[in-house]
Amino acid sequence: MTDVQTERDVVDVLMTDHREVEAIFVELESRQGTPEHRRQLADVVIAELVRHSVAEEAYVYPAARKALPDGDQLAEHEISEHADAERTMKELESLDPSEPRFDELLTKLTATIRHHVQDEENDLFPRLRAACAREELVELAGKVEAAKKSAPTRPHPAAPDRPPANKLLAPGTGLVDRMRDALSGRPTSMQELREKS
Repeated sequence: MTDVQTERDVVDVLMTDHREVEAIFVELESRQGTPEHRRQLADVVIAELVRHSVAEEAYVYPAARKALPDGDQLAEHEISEHADAERTMKELESLDPSEPRFDELLTKLTATIRHHVQDEENDLFPRLRAACAREELVELAGKVEAAKKSAPTRPHPAAPDRPPANKLLAPGTGLVDRMRDALSGRPTSMQELREKS
């Protein structure tokens, strides 16, 4: 049996996601590499952000609603930021990196996500750690990791973003997205992108 004190909690998992996305943003902002590589990086960052958002909406925000006195307002604010980012990602996913709008949307997405990350890491995450038992946070980490495995990899701005509908529909949408990704050769993780190079 593992020791709950040494296991990663949900905040550790989500902050790791934040660092990985930030690294991709930095690479995209450098404007280095071929247009095809930049398109693939954008596809990876979109997939990572969609999986991350779906998992937060299914498990983290409901936990915040339950544990924090202003959890409802906080969760609604975070979900609203996800929706803004998802609309930007939907537009970005169809653009060629040589189009000027690609960099405009990428700049907008980067700013939105960096603001969102700062909010979560400076407010939500410390408050969740203070309000929830360590065991609950470790259990949430497992649920978030599992949700990310079956989550969609493409933006679906019209999809439900609150339980229970999001928990019911996300795995099916995720399956369709993963089939589309496999058929088109679209990378959805940095590991897949490195394997293609």
